[in-house]
Amino acid sequence: MARLKVTQLKSAIGGKQNQRDTLRTLGLKRIGDTAVKEDRPEIRGMVKTVAHLVAVEEVE
Repeated sequence: MARLKVTQLKSAIGGKQNQRDTLRTLGLKRIGDTAVKEDRPEIRGMVKTVAHLVAVEEVE
């Protein structure tokens, strides 16, 4: 199964509360943090919510 490597590129300061909560749920706390998650619809939805703050790569 494919996995997603999610890296935070921008700060959540000034963002909406749900976006900050989504970053925390993904396991991202600060700029430069990276988390590897299973490629599931729930994770894709979270990434879409904070797409302007993160970079996403598919990894094996």
